Amino acid sequence: MTKAFLSFFLGLTMYTSASGQEFDIFFSNKTLRADYLFTGNKKNQLVVLDELKSFDGWAGRRTHLNELPLDGNGRITMTDKQSGMVIYTTSFSSLFQEWLGEAESEYLSKGYENTFLMPFPKKEAVVTVELFNARREVSTFFSHTVKPDDILIKEIGKSNITPHRYLMGNGPADKCIDVVIMAEGYSKSDIEMFYKDATKACNAIFSHSPFKENKKHFNVIAVASESNDSGVSIPREKIWKSTAVSSHFDTFYSDRYLTSSSVNDIHDLLAGIQYEHIIILANTDTYGGGGIYNSFTLTTAHHSMFEPVVVHEFGHSFGGLADEYAYTEAPSPLYPYDIEPWEQNISTLVDFESKWKDMIDIDNTAIPTKVTKSNNKSTTEIGVYQGAGYSMKGIYRPTPDCRMRTNEAKAFCPVCQRALQRLIDFYVK
Repeated sequence: MTKAFLSFFLGLTMYTSASGQEFDIFFSNKTLRADYLFTGNKKNQLVVLDELKSFDGWAGRRTHLNELPLDGNGRITMTDKQSGMVIYTTSFSSLFQEWLGEAESEYLSKGYENTFLMPFPKKEAVVTVELFNARREVSTFFSHTVKPDDILIKEIGKSNITPHRYLMGNGPADKCIDVVIMAEGYSKSDIEMFYKDATKACNAIFSHSPFKENKKHFNVIAVASESNDSGVSIPREKIWKSTAVSSHFDTFYSDRYLTSSSVNDIHDLLAGIQYEHIIILANTDTYGGGGIYNSFTLTTAHHSMFEPVVVHEFGHSFGGLADEYAYTEAPSPLYPYDIEPWEQNISTLVDFESKWKDMIDIDNTAIPTKVTKSNNKSTTEIGVYQGAGYSMKGIYRPTPDCRMRTNEAKAFCPVCQRALQRLIDFYVK
């Protein structure tokens, strides 16, 4: 079976399988945690299984199980082995796929940890992981069978649970969207400071629409993952710290890109806590951060721009929103001009119908729409403004400014707000 046909087949099965699957028919109230390695280079990629784990409770959605909220740069599909029915699917992006856009990937092979949570199947199920390239083609895929009685699925979360506090509790995990805020680079003596920083991050996010209107749908848990050292690693300054999730600046040699490759450690520290989305706060005043869709947000907690940055990065990791800023006239390797991006807040106009075309008077809107002195800070004047997805030309954003464009913007633009609201509704309705 070819890669292209596999993707088509999975997609066809997804849309022909019964909608609104009953969770209890196929799943136990447990979580299956799958640890994978994404490896390779620009030419060849490979997905391999590292380990399967499980823990009590499932905090994820129990409706829309066989539907995708967004396309993402990758997809996980779980099918019932006996019937072939798609019983769960989700999408994601990964640091590995970002790295494939770097020149380094042309001559070097690397491996990145990736961990995903799925509901625990009652019967044998087949899990397929697909990675897509920038042209939305399947670059590699991997399938494996999960046997619920497999004695080598490690049970976790029974003991040594990381200390944590609920900052916002609005209902049981299976009824709410569960967000954890983790400590990174906070030593034992810094933990109370972490709880204050986590509260500040929570307040910042829920001061923005549409999160503030949907607070009742969220639980937020502060997780005091203690580090040996205070602060985080800054390789360009030859500073290396022993921290909870081994984060560091200079990812892909970019000064402000703060990420962690120790994804297994992140999830190990969360064992025994009900969670879906992850925010990691770094105990440093050095500017930076990063957010990866359905993976994690990681941002500095003591820079003056902490609050807008944590909201921006959560827009990436929770909402799958793209960066709306631009710094080069050349096309980004992540966004070819002849392919419509999957992110809802940028467009190449190849398939503008799928974006915010319905929110503007297309017959009377200039393309590109002009940014003027009077509207250059507007987050509400919807048009088709050139410059987004890192490219000054060929990619368009909805408004002159937005939380996904600058730290100075006061809000998400209406297009981003609609995308976020649709995602919230997908999870809770």
